[in-house]
Parts: sequence; structure tokens; C-alpha cells
Amino acid sequence: MRDDSVVRNALTRVVDGLTALRDTGRFDEPNLDGTVGDYISFQSWEWPQGVGLYGLARLWRDTGEERLRAVLEDWYAAQETRGLPSLNVNTTAPMLALTLLWDRTRDPRWEAMLSGWADRVLAEMPRTPEGGFQHDVSDKINDGELWDDTLFMVALFLAAYGEASDRRALVDEAQHQFLVHARYLADPETGLWFHGWSFPRRSNFARARWARGNAWITAGLADLPELCRLDPAVARYLDGVLGAQMAALLPLQTANGAWRTLLDDPSSYEETSATAGIAYGLMKAARLGRASDEARRAGRRAVDYVLRQIDADGIVGGVSYGTRMGHDLQFYRDIPLQPTGYGQSLAILCLAEALNDPEFR
Repeated sequence: MRDDSVVRNALTRVVDGLTALRDTGRFDEPNLDGTVGDYISFQSWEWPQGVGLYGLARLWRDTGEERLRAVLEDWYAAQETRGLPSLNVNTTAPMLALTLLWDRTRDPRWEAMLSGWADRVLAEMPRTPEGGFQHDVSDKINDGELWDDTLFMVALFLAAYGEASDRRALVDEAQHQFLVHARYLADPETGLWFHGWSFPRRSNFARARWARGNAWITAGLADLPELCRLDPAVARYLDGVLGAQMAALLPLQTANGAWRTLLDDPSSYEETSATAGIAYGLMKAARLGRASDEARRAGRRAVDYVLRQIDADGIVGGVSYGTRMGHDLQFYRDIPLQPTGYGQSLAILCLAEALNDPEFR
């Protein structure tokens, strides 16, 4: 039995670290509309912040802590006053946490925002062949490309909001996205997932088995059946996909308890956000009877690694910055480290799930 106060104290610090994040100007990434791209500051509406909010919303729903609800409500109220950004894959990410908030409170302030965004996703989001969502983002059009990130940023929102609003067509679309992305991104040779697929190139780019991309899948597949009622055949298929991925991930965990940014490349660095996301998915799947005790033990080792990466101010270190599609493997090895909202959030999910494990209670 471990001292759970260590985990609880770390959670408090990581939440504070998330809300304190500010852009220092290290990265210059202007958006297509000419606005400044801010992928670090907590108050910016982008995908890192959206993932960060998801961690807060999950923790709030687990604990009922009113401070967390206030942080969420204040964030969305400020954004509504400021005006929402243009719709794309990455700007959809904050809608998932808002769905979890609205599903619990039914606050009428959020319903029109959620419904309108979901309608626009279905009607306006560009598609690849076979109906996948094209991974267009605020600063780039990625013609004919599928990325594994899309499932976490868009499909989980459609699944959750579709279930909460009794709009089955949204859940069906989310299921379709998982099936199409699995067809082109799940590597049958290893069970891991590639970062992306290009229909024009008919290739998986560098064939990178990128760790954080795989973490989006592990965590997303662990959460999906909780967010919505899946069709039985789809649930069975995705359980098999998750099982194959977890079996491939376990032998790739390092002696430190981490996973490397290129999962099967010993020369690439250990990366905290992926480690936290994978650990979350492994532990949650094991708790729900969808994974083995070996997966649970791997998750526990990863928790210890994540705890060692959190500094006194609650900032999670060892997190690779936002990663575009790489055309060679060296691109991934060279991604710089930078504290981010998704690094904070995936640590929150990981540590909160650890508290469900008898060893940490």
C-alpha cells in the first residue's frame, strides 16, 4: 500500500500548474487567419487547453470539488464573451470538457454553444475519402490526411455530447470516425498506431509509432464506452484494437516506467505526456476488466515516473511540444520539451485514476 497523500498533493499542484501556464513567446506559430497562435497559455482556446480542461472536468466529476467547477465555468464564460474561434479539428477539443460540465449541471448557458458546434462539425468539417475528418488545424490545412489526434479532439466530443443530448447521429459519427481511423492508422504488424495517413500519398508518412499519438488512442478507447453507448459490434471491434495495442505497449515500457516519444526507438527520449496518457488507459481498462493485471502493474510503474516529473510548482516536465506530422523519424526525436496544458491534463488523468487503484488507497 502506497501513501495516497503523495498522489493527492501532486494532483493539487498539477491543477495549479495548469491554470498558471503562460506563453513566453518561445514559439512563433501564426494562425491562417493572421491571429497569434497560443498553444501554451491556459486562457487560450486551442487543443492543448481543451485537453487540459478535460482533465479538470474529469477530476471535478470524480471529486465534486467546487473550485474545479468554478475554474471550468469561468473559463467558458470568458471565452463566450471573447467570441469563439473558427472551427477545425483542434479548436473542437475544448467542447469535450464543456460537455462533461453541461451533462452534470444542465446549465442552459452552454447548450446552444455545444449544439451549434456539433452541428457545424457534421456539416462543415472537411472529410477525406471514406468519410474521415480531415485533420485541418488553426495554422494549416492537411489535405486528405488522417491523424490519430483527431479521435481525441473531435470524436470523443461527438460521442459524449451525442449521448448527453440524446442525438444518436452524433454517436454514430463518432463510431464511424474510430472505425475509419483504425483502418488506416492501426498497424497490424505491431498493434501500435501510426501518427497519420495521407490519401494523396497512400502512405503513413514516416510510419512513426509516436507515443503521444498512441496515448490519445489508449486513453480515448478506455474512455469511449463510458462516454456513450457503443453498438455491440463496434464495442467488440474496438476492444480488440485496444487489446492489441496494450499488448504491444507493455514490453516497450522503459526501466524507468516511461514510454519513449518513438515507442520502438531506443534512441528517442522518454516522454511524460504519453507515459501519463498510456498509464491512464492501462489502469482504467484493467479496473473495468478490459485489460490484464500486467497492464495495471505497468500503469503503476508509470505513475511513479510521472510523479518524479512534477516540480514544486506543479509543472509537469519532460513533455514534448505540439508535434506536426513528421516525414522522417528524426523529426520526432528533435521535438523540443515544453510544459503544456495536455501535459498537465494527462498527468491529472493518470494520477486521478491511480487513486482508484487499491495500491494507492
